[in-house]
Amino acid sequence: MEMHKKSISKSLTSFNTQSAVTDSLLVGKAIGKSHHISPVILKKMAVDAQNPLDKAIERTRDFFFSEQLPDGYWWAELESNVTITSEYIMLFHFLGMVDKARERKMAHYILNKQTVDGWWSVWHGGPGDLSTTIEAYFALKLAGYAAGDPVMCRARDFILSKGGILKARVFTKIFLALFGEFSWLGVPSMPIELMMLPEWAYFNIYELSSWSRATIIPLSVVMSENPVRKLPPQARVQELFVRPPRPADYSFSRQDGVVSWKNFFIGIDHLLKIYESSPLRPLKKRSAALAERWILDHQESSGDLGGIQPAMLNSILALHCLGYANDHPAVASGLEALANFCIEDQDSLVLQSCVSPLWDTALVLVAMQEAGVPVDHPALVKSAQWLLDREVRSKGDWQVKSPDLEPGGWAFEFLNDWYPDIDDTGFVMLALKDIDVRDKKHKEQAIKRGIAWCLGMQSKNGGWGAFDKDNTKYLLNKIPFADLEALIDPPTADLTGRMLELMGTFDFPPNHPAVVRALDFLKAEQEPEGPWWGRWGVNYIYGTWSVLGGLSAIGEDMTQPYIRKAVDWLKSRQNPDGGWGEVCESYDDRSLMGCGPSTPSQTSWALLTLFAAGEVHSKAASRGAEYLVAAQKPDGTWDEDAFTGTGFPKFFMIKYHIYRNCFPLTALGRYRRLLSESAKN
Repeated sequence: MEMHKKSISKSLTSFNTQSAVTDSLLVGKAIGKSHHISPVILKKMAVDAQNPLDKAIERTRDFFFSEQLPDGYWWAELESNVTITSEYIMLFHFLGMVDKARERKMAHYILNKQTVDGWWSVWHGGPGDLSTTIEAYFALKLAGYAAGDPVMCRARDFILSKGGILKARVFTKIFLALFGEFSWLGVPSMPIELMMLPEWAYFNIYELSSWSRATIIPLSVVMSENPVRKLPPQARVQELFVRPPRPADYSFSRQDGVVSWKNFFIGIDHLLKIYESSPLRPLKKRSAALAERWILDHQESSGDLGGIQPAMLNSILALHCLGYANDHPAVASGLEALANFCIEDQDSLVLQSCVSPLWDTALVLVAMQEAGVPVDHPALVKSAQWLLDREVRSKGDWQVKSPDLEPGGWAFEFLNDWYPDIDDTGFVMLALKDIDVRDKKHKEQAIKRGIAWCLGMQSKNGGWGAFDKDNTKYLLNKIPFADLEALIDPPTADLTGRMLELMGTFDFPPNHPAVVRALDFLKAEQEPEGPWWGRWGVNYIYGTWSVLGGLSAIGEDMTQPYIRKAVDWLKSRQNPDGGWGEVCESYDDRSLMGCGPSTPSQTSWALLTLFAAGEVHSKAASRGAEYLVAAQKPDGTWDEDAFTGTGFPKFFMIKYHIYRNCFPLTALGRYRRLLSESAKN
């Protein structure tokens, strides 16, 4: 990462910020009166007289003022990997509605992400990923690239060196099966009759995570039909098999001599395959009708479903398999919703896996308040009102396990009323708390509803998941279909820490039952080395920030040994340049916990962790703040190539383009505020 190196001759902690700014302004006014200097020059003189910390905060604050959209919200790209756009190309070919101009742009985007070695990865700088590379290769083949093209040759060499199509993940095999390039027999079963299982059954659709449910129900419709759209010879990808596949290649291998859940579920899958091949499936038609009704009921008025590309794309495929025409309103609105996820310029078109306007807006709103922007500033008031207007007031899938809980809360996307989530709801309320909106009663009632909803979503073990409570059937991650290890949504430390922060901010007593249970959960989840695992951000730095922020807010004694162990671990991971970083590989290799090149977002999380632990005057905090100031660009932004967000650990990582700017502003603003408060005391 290119870094703007600036020498900071004086420690940031030695500045009396307020007096420095005030003195410079007074001098400027005096000179202006005697020499008639213009207001523009006066402002520049005042800025030049500020210390580096003030200038850094002001630059980023002004950047966000300029980035606010007319309706009051902030929204930046959510970047993932090329499978999302590759599958978009596949969708249009399956539907028979290819737009060659747009397809060329998508292919151009995919090629721009290919490494010099020929493969594609799941995150920036990550290793080559077989399934991602297969999907990119297939999409390019569909877009007209010949097998002999050098970019295709390099990709194919990598694919074959990793075992070819037979070693790909389940979802990649499904997309190949849609075009006859892989046998449906080799795809793990997910029979549509699951729709008939009652809610009390161990394995039913509401024991799946919200994202799995919204994806698998449409897929079960597709898989019940096993459709195949034949391709012309030049678009086929049989060259990606190491050798011609045999019937045995489409069955799942047992672990010889081992009694395990894996072997058990492989046996179940074999039985399901026999059942699915039978012409006697008396419940299939009724199950398909239930799935169809579920899809249509869960489709938002905008065409979105579940707020994520897999659910939206698969619902279109499902409706197509059920006989819906491409111009049917349900299909057309679904296609329009996907188009709204696209970022297009003159040369490229990329489909995002999701969009994050509510999350982005809440993050920036918190950052701007930490930067000292008044709570009655029109920009902040407008932003807060935009968030308030998007409160979810209807019941969603979460009501299955909480039938008496009243709705409240916020989603991640523009519109996703079926799936508000704990993280967005908590952060939105933290952002709204002090904003001086016009209708204070509306804000108070929305926050009251949001807090009640969050409390009602606490799981039995004291923690919180993202979208559902008690979504903890861990055995589901052992079935052959679950090779992403993400079929469930169990409580996690980062979300539980966020809920503690929420409760502490809104003055819950430390002996409140929800607080006590959350504390017990977090203590049990702490890693032996001291940190906490991060489910929704990379990784142990993110988890530890989320937890310590919550512990501090709720009034926990931050000198306790278990907390000091976490702080000591974090300090031990500080890089020589003063920053912190952690690679995505830490999800698979615990020796990499908290290790990686420094990034602005992860450095900010580390600083916020230190502040929560009372370490604002520590050398580690000072060095971290200096790193952020030195790395800032003249326009108030930071560079960050790393993916520091998490979709599915190990398998689907995210780069939130807003993180590299909003979190440094939050950290630097809080640093200045805490130093000022300390000086006054």
